[in-house]
Amino acid sequence: MPDVPLDGWSLRIHGMVDRELNLSFEDLLDRRLVEQRITLTCVSNPVGGEYVGNATWIGIPMRDLLEEAGVRPGADAVKSTSVDDFTAGTPLDVLTDPSVEALVAIAMNGEPLPLEHGFPVRMVTPGLYGYVSATKWLVDLEVTRFADFDAYWTPRGYSEQAPIKTSSRIDVPRSFARVRAGRTPVAGVAWSQDRGITGVEVRVDGGAWNEAELAAEDNVNTWRQWVWQWDAEPGNHTLEVRATDATGYTQTADRAPIAPNGSTGWHSVNVTVQ
Repeated sequence: MPDVPLDGWSLRIHGMVDRELNLSFEDLLDRRLVEQRITLTCVSNPVGGEYVGNATWIGIPMRDLLEEAGVRPGADAVKSTSVDDFTAGTPLDVLTDPSVEALVAIAMNGEPLPLEHGFPVRMVTPGLYGYVSATKWLVDLEVTRFADFDAYWTPRGYSEQAPIKTSSRIDVPRSFARVRAGRTPVAGVAWSQDRGITGVEVRVDGGAWNEAELAAEDNVNTWRQWVWQWDAEPGNHTLEVRATDATGYTQTADRAPIAPNGSTGWHSVNVTVQ
């Protein structure tokens, strides 16, 4: 994990721009700061996995910095580089979209970025898997074209562009748990960053789907909690969950691995009711 002292750190913005920028941390603090709650998801997250989390981020809107630099016609990507030479390629139109509000983040949950989360500065981009959008320990942004470079993961079998897929997870009860017969809460989270979750359904042993109750939506870029009350009967049972997003898309049952652009499939848990 890189140790990046603030002394001497700077962020370079260059490439297909009218004005190259070299910004110190103090320079960033002098610009417009916004606060957003955003759920980030790793492309390595398997069905039902834990590589997804929600946080409150403070940062400078990426579109402000790109506008200041002056993006030239023909560019379609931003290549970001970390202090340890990791690179990611992010669509330019996402980074400049005011409805997305991608950030050059400097704080997390009211504190300076923890070292493991990219201190002093990182990218946070709603709606895209982290390997194309969330570079930590950020030092360089090059406005360019996808045709002119390969980011770190692209030649390693991952897609050039990677929107987050609509997903859901059962957190309670855990798989192989033993629960008492009778009314039992089944609960978890669902996410579809930049689209939002409009429905979650649960079924038992391959039976009919049951609508879960959704918690209030904070915003379309955060996960949504859900719960369904199950009248559990004695025996061994399989619980499955699926989510529907605001476009009307419902998760597919088809299982896909994490490569090249994220896993798919319904999460399930097996429980014993006593």
